[in-house]
Amino acid sequence: RFDSESLRNAQLFIYPSVSNNIKEREMKHNIKKIIPNVILNKYHEFNKQKEIKQYAGNDVKCLICNSEFSSFALYSNRENARCLNCESLERHRLLWLYLNKETNLMNENLKLLHFAPEKVFYIKFSSKSNIKYYPCDLFPEHYDHKGHVEIIKVDITNIPFEDNYFDVILCNHVLEHIPNDSVAMRELYRVMKKGAWGIFQVPIDYNLKTTFEDSSINTPEGREKAFGLSDHYRLYGSDYKDRLKEAGFDITEDNFIETISSVDKVKFGLCSSELIYLGRK
Repeated sequence: RFDSESLRNAQLFIYPSVSNNIKEREMKHNIKKIIPNVILNKYHEFNKQKEIKQYAGNDVKCLICNSEFSSFALYSNRENARCLNCESLERHRLLWLYLNKETNLMNENLKLLHFAPEKVFYIKFSSKSNIKYYPCDLFPEHYDHKGHVEIIKVDITNIPFEDNYFDVILCNHVLEHIPNDSVAMRELYRVMKKGAWGIFQVPIDYNLKTTFEDSSINTPEGREKAFGLSDHYRLYGSDYKDRLKEAGFDITEDNFIETISSVDKVKFGLCSSELIYLGRK
């Protein structure tokens, strides 16, 4: 059980949205250190079940967990975005559909390296008998996925595996957080087998012809103002594919979303403008 005061404190930083204000995020972080995890987990489940009832219906369907709702929930000012059950977002559901329809990941025996493993994908990949799964992050202690596959500590700029080791690499919204992304890209290319493939998604502003980065912007406040978030080191432009090519990859900008009807884009809560960056070696 948890009292009303603990509940009010938890509400300061649990859903529906995450503030972009640095001071407010710091306050939430400090509150989180004070409130026991058991209270946070109970509140999270309480809030989740409340939202599920609020969004009861079958107008939309999550492609990952198969849950149905009247709509997906608001997330970061985006409507029809967050699944109330598995918490997937538009980009997760689009990628899941792509992996199932356009790749061999689900039906062949493959070694998969997965950076910053999203829980919704971790649950799926760790239970697949055909996948030898390597979820990893520089800070694995930040994850609480409660699965049987260990999340290993890996620096993406110094990956501790031999050349030509992995069949598949997933690196979804990671490279924008890396100070030296060119080193990371070369490392990803190095550990990928010849003939293998990977997906390397980042946020992109297609109004920019060239990626905007400035090493003199070296404070969280400055990075948030320049790049959108305090832990981003650049804002990628339409030259993103060229940066991957420089690392050695054969890159396809796959406009897979355009193969999906406008009705299904809404029903499945998909981002209508995201390209899939498929890299091969």
